[in-house]
Amino acid sequence: MDNRNDLWRHVDLQAERLVALSDRVWGVPEVCYTEARSCAEHVAELHHQGFRVTEHVAGIPTAVMGEAGEGGPVIAFLGEYDALPGLSQEAGVARHSPVEAGGHGHGCGHNLLGSAALLAATAMKDWLAATGTPGRVRYYGCPAEEGGAAKAFMVRAGAFADADAAITWHPSSFWEVTPPLALANTRADFVFKGRSAHAAAAPHLGRSALDAVELMNVGVNYMREHMPSDARVHYAYLDTGGIAPNVVQAHARVRYSIRARDLPGMLELVERVKKVAQGAALMTETEVEVRIVSAVSNLVGNAPLERTLQGVMEDLGPPHFDEADRAFARDIRDTFGPGAIDAAFKTIGMAPTDVPLADFTVPADARRDPSVGSTDVGDVSWVVPTVQAHAPTVAVGTPFHTWQVVAQGKTPAAHKAMLQVAKAMAATGAAVLTDPALLAAAKADLAARVGPGGYRSPLPPEVEPPLTMSVA
Repeated sequence: MDNRNDLWRHVDLQAERLVALSDRVWGVPEVCYTEARSCAEHVAELHHQGFRVTEHVAGIPTAVMGEAGEGGPVIAFLGEYDALPGLSQEAGVARHSPVEAGGHGHGCGHNLLGSAALLAATAMKDWLAATGTPGRVRYYGCPAEEGGAAKAFMVRAGAFADADAAITWHPSSFWEVTPPLALANTRADFVFKGRSAHAAAAPHLGRSALDAVELMNVGVNYMREHMPSDARVHYAYLDTGGIAPNVVQAHARVRYSIRARDLPGMLELVERVKKVAQGAALMTETEVEVRIVSAVSNLVGNAPLERTLQGVMEDLGPPHFDEADRAFARDIRDTFGPGAIDAAFKTIGMAPTDVPLADFTVPADARRDPSVGSTDVGDVSWVVPTVQAHAPTVAVGTPFHTWQVVAQGKTPAAHKAMLQVAKAMAATGAAVLTDPALLAAAKADLAARVGPGGYRSPLPPEVEPPLTMSVA
């Protein structure tokens, strides 16, 4: 029995409230583990919709879970609501115009992500109640996806232990099933301690922690030639030892993000970076301490769920944009040039066109060359059959983690994409819940991919959620 039309009607009935939620979260951008107001907005909506609410999931103040329904399989919808630093931007303006100098902004569209996931969960909850169908739906409000690995901590704490399937999405340029590729990633701080001295009168008495950081970075840069081509290593200075050049810097700290195609490769690369840091400390006669901040696993695909979602997205079709939507998208595209547009089409294996907003479904057999980052959805995908969608919330080619994404975060086009993907997720969830063969196939597929060794958390057991990482 095809339940999709009923589910889509439930999405439409709740659309106005959840679009308003998305816009409110856009207006209070909060970064890693500081999402108090954004989480509170989601908690309030969960209570309004009649979910059974659990706060402080895995001991994280800004993580929440809402559940509805009884018996049957458990379908999880994953939401996020964290922003990015330094990307403050007016909505609906196709030029760089910060709301607050140095302020935060939703440069990855997570205001839309969380709201659409909650909308899908709400629609499925209402459908379960209306039809008397056994089953449970959960909404997981997950903070700190941008480097904080909250879902990895939630998985380690057992928050997904009894979930049967997980569904989520991400804002994008295209309407497609998300390719199941993401790099395993560790964030680690390398803290160097030296000895201060007068840099002119007695430099021989000092041991520079800043020199050690700089030598470490040089060593890692030379290492790039000798690591897999799909691995990635980046760094940022957190402490340069002070502002006085006439004082030998006795302390310095650098944060590294170390990525590789899979978990074993990433762990091996982390150990190599550690050796470089130890060598830098040896050369400068300083000491180094390694502090793991967070870590996430690579993404595990699930063919049965991906085929199901692909069919739903093909039948539903992409959002219906109007000329006003396309006109603003063209204005945005004028701010980043043709290179970004060509690169975007390359990710889906299609020749570039002049379409400003994607009005087509990317076929399942597209010869993709996707850009690959990291996400803590990866850890969920190791323990629960997981599938993700992309929906075109931005002009084709818009680079993410930019002010251009923030500028498009409250547009009618973004809202249309948010509602359309909520329908796709809700229908996919209902298909899994009502088809035992599909659910069995999804679980068998996961077991085959994970293998007998099962899931191994990339987080060392002593590492706790870095709740203060954004203020460190």
